[in-house]
Parts: sequence; structure tokens; C-alpha cells
Amino acid sequence: MREMASTPGNQKTTHSENSQGKKSHHAEEATFYMNCRAAYLTVLKSSLENIKSKDQLSLVLQQAGRNPSQKTINKYWTSQTSSLNFDDFCAILKKEKPATKNELLEAFGKIDTDKAGYISHDELCKILTTRGDKMTWEEVTSITKQADFNCNGKLDYNKFCELYLSIREQCCKAARDRLEIDPRLRQQHFGNQTENVPEGITLPVSKPSPRVSRKPDHKLAKGDSRAPSRPSSAQSSKASSSTTVTVGASSSRNTKLIIEPDTMKEWQCAQSRGCFYLEENGEIISHKYRLHLPQRSALCITIKPFSIPQAQGRSCHWLSVDTALFILKENETQENLQLVSFTELQNKEMFGWRGELGAGVYWLLPFTTGCRLRKGKTQITGEAKLVWRDEDGELALTKEFRAALLDIFETIDLDGNGLLSLEEYNFFELRTSGEKCDQEAWAVCKENFEMKKNELTRQGFLDLNLMEANDQDGDPWDLWVTLLSLGYNRALEMTEACPFVIDICAERCKPRIKAISLEAGGSQLSRALCRSVVNKGEAKGLDGSENIFIHTYRSGSRITSVIENKSENKVIIHVNNEQSKNCLNNRGLTVFAVEVAPKSMMGS
Repeated sequence: MREMASTPGNQKTTHSENSQGKKSHHAEEATFYMNCRAAYLTVLKSSLENIKSKDQLSLVLQQAGRNPSQKTINKYWTSQTSSLNFDDFCAILKKEKPATKNELLEAFGKIDTDKAGYISHDELCKILTTRGDKMTWEEVTSITKQADFNCNGKLDYNKFCELYLSIREQCCKAARDRLEIDPRLRQQHFGNQTENVPEGITLPVSKPSPRVSRKPDHKLAKGDSRAPSRPSSAQSSKASSSTTVTVGASSSRNTKLIIEPDTMKEWQCAQSRGCFYLEENGEIISHKYRLHLPQRSALCITIKPFSIPQAQGRSCHWLSVDTALFILKENETQENLQLVSFTELQNKEMFGWRGELGAGVYWLLPFTTGCRLRKGKTQITGEAKLVWRDEDGELALTKEFRAALLDIFETIDLDGNGLLSLEEYNFFELRTSGEKCDQEAWAVCKENFEMKKNELTRQGFLDLNLMEANDQDGDPWDLWVTLLSLGYNRALEMTEACPFVIDICAERCKPRIKAISLEAGGSQLSRALCRSVVNKGEAKGLDGSENIFIHTYRSGSRITSVIENKSENKVIIHVNNEQSKNCLNNRGLTVFAVEVAPKSMMGS
């Protein structure tokens, strides 16, 4: 998320030593648990999966930069132990500190009685194969091959210690990097993977793509999603909590949106299109907008998936993707945005908001849960043909590719005027190539492709892609790069993108909307999601804890849940949705765990 949406609560501005000390402590705790999680998930698939053997315990400890002896393993894995959980693992790491260089040198110094700084190869092999946790000759040989021996067959143990510490840090860093790169791990998606998920939508709030839940009844019940082999120190200090979330099928309050009352016929309207794009790592990016109102006015703002004219009669996966829009007021700086409201009213696939806004600048942040916009598992057999050669050997676009390009044109034509401005075309370029087209290059396009009023026509867009095919002598590789980046699969189906349209109607002035960027929602959207649930949802304290609250907001067919941690310590909440019915969850999990930092909020 990015990884979680964190909104500090009631924090006082102070420079006291006590305040600084708490911040430092929280930072150290966060780093410690990140390292614990990284090491644990290198060996196990989930933070809810238990360590089931001595060998597994030894392996996860090694991934955390420890080098446990058999004596150490036996201390934590006794004859009564059947398994250890993540909290137990964290408690062990707090007790078993990694060896320092001085400690290692001191151990070697006991062997090197002459203090020469060297140990002979034979002496080292004898010690490692006959004392303590005895190693085999092959294991010792594998170590000495990597060690720094001089020409006389002696080990420079000072260099060996440096090598050991370096390898240990590389191992820990690799685990942390994996945690950061893998979006499922980064978003705390720990638990069983559900292959066949029933219909519905669920929207927990978290970074990079916070998401919501569909189906109206959300119950919280006390429960425990696991059975530890023995009480852990983390549990005894209430550092870990567990709750069961059940999504039922009872009806919710009526949130139907009346789109066009008679009085709205005289209102002034503005519209912009946009698109959600699914990244390789599972993150969702979209256009972001700035709305300008010249005076106070009543407004109606809606967002819905965009039904592309050329796509009529074909399967349009994106029309079932849920959408939402968050409205934030811009103050003195762009960073200082204040949540105004969000599109909580619903009429079929359209979500809307009715209200009154004062004059000024507002940001509109589109959002989708990701329940219906995610990486597909369907294997495509064969590949659609993009170009062909006519009788004269001239390249031409296939009928299927032309149709896809016209769909793309409708999606990137943000103002819907049937032409592409340089600004609109550059959103397309940034998405597909990462580079922008400058005025000089645009002038070249004007000379070679059909334009009207300095904007590219549909035919000009088709011809531009044909020119690209000709530049590659018919090789479609570059064309596929464009298509794949825009959410198309090899069968020319748009499965990893969702075009949408935003409509704004104002009673007393002409609203102006402009796309500003194409990027992930980020912390602003995450905070807006959390704040919207806290402001309008129902709060319930977690049983057994006076500082942990579950905020639940129901709207139409969605449910949003946010966990608020008001304590000074981090908490791990275990959520069990195994009893949920007719619900599609964006995590793809029925059991998972989330870690909530001190004085913060995040989605469950």
C-alpha cells in the first residue's frame, strides 16, 4: 500500500525529549516487525501459517540474520511444542540478538591463542566437525571455499567475520526487498488463497489500491483464527488481536440516486473521461482531476464505467467494475487537501453525490476496489493478428486491431469531442512509452496525420499506429507493448483496464474539470477512504481492547471497514471471513492479518 493509509490522530506538536523518544521507539518497533515479517514470509506463505518443525524454525531464524545452535532451537522447541506462530517468532527474535563482529572475533580469539589473526584450515575443520553442533566435512569445505585463506592454508578470521556479516545483511535485505516488491505481501495479504470467490464486492482501505466490500450486512464477532501451540509473549501483552468479519445478505438502506430532477435540466454541466489501469504488481493507477467552481452552487457529481460506442455488442469486462469518486478541497497547497465527501449514492453501475460546494478548487480522486479489476488467470491460446499485407504488399491494420484502436481513442479522448489534444495524447504517451510529445513533435504529427483545430482525428490516430507498424516493417512487437500497457490481452480484449466517465452538473455556475495526472491513488486517497468511513460509519470497540475500534460503513452493495488503533503500540488484527456468503473480496482471501501502526488507521 504503500503500504497502509495512516492518519495520525490527536498528535500534539512538541519537541520534548519524551515525545522524540516515543517516536524513535515506534520507528524501531516498526523496523523490527518489518524485518520479522520479511524473514517469516521468505519461508512461509502467510503470517497466519505456523512453524511446524525444528528445521523450519531454524530456517526462519537464519532468514532473520540469526545463526541458531541446536541448543537454541531446543530451548524454543521442546517435546511439548507442536507449532509456533508469528507472534512466537517475534518474541524469539527479541531474545536472540544477532551476533556482533566483536562477539565473533572474541570467539575466534579463544582458538587463536597466539593472537596472530589467523587459524589454520586443519584446526578449523577439526573444531567444527568435533565440537558443539558438529558439522560434516562437506559442510566445512563449502564454508572454507568462500573464506579468505592465504597461501599457507590459514583463515584470516577478521575478513571471514566481515564476509559473514555482509552475507547476513544481504540475506535480510533480500527478504525485505521481496516484501517491498511483492504487492500481495506489501499489502499484508496474508492467509489462504480463495480460488472460487462468490459474487459481490468488498472494499478494505489500504495502499496502493484500497478496496471495498459488496453485500450489505457486516457483522463483527469475537473469534480467533488460529490455535497457538502455547501462549506467546506477544499475545499476553495484547500486541495481537483477532476478530471475525462476516458479510451477510440482509438489505441495506436505500441509497438510490435520482440523477435528473426537473430542476437539473437548466443546470450547467461538464464531463471528463478517464481510465483505471492495472499494473503488473497489482497496483491500480488512474487519472486525477481538478475541479474549479467560480461560485457557490448546488452540484450533482457522478462516476460510472464508460460504455464505449465501438464496443457495443462485444463482451465488455470493465462494465462490471465498481467505481467511486472522492471530493477533496484544495486549500493553500496541493498537499493540504481536506475531504469533503464521496459518491455514496448508487443507481445501478453509477455512483453519485448531491450537495453544495463553495467557490474554489477541488480535487476529484477516482477509486475502484480492485475486486473486478485484477490479474486474470485465463490462458490465451493464440494471438490476435494486428497487421496484414494487401495484394501490393502494403501493410494494413486488421479489422480487429482497428476496432481496438477506436476503443482506445474513445478512452483517451478525455473531453469527448472526437479529437485528441496534445494534452490528451500525452496521457496516452506517458502510459504507453513513458515519454511526452513536445510541441515540435506535435507539429510533425500535424504535417503527416489528419488533424482538426490542432487536434488529432480518429483517422489520424489510426494512421499514426499504421506508421509505427511500417517503421518496424510489420513487426507488431511495439504495437503489443502499447496494447498490453492499456490493459488489453493477446486476444485484443480489455481485461486489465476500466474506462470511466465523470459528469458534473452545477446549478449556478459553469464547472470546469481538468485531468491533472495519471498515477496511483497514494496517501491522499488512502487517508480520504479512512476518513470517509470514520466520519460516516458505525464504530465498535474490539472486545478486550479499549483502544482498538472497527469502523464499518454500508452503502448500497458495498461495505468498507477501517481499523483504528488509538494505542501507543502496534497491533496485529486477524480477520476471518470464512463465513461470508455471496461476497467478492478484493484481497482474494477469506483469512488474513493486518498490522496497524500506533495512532493510525487502516482497512481490514
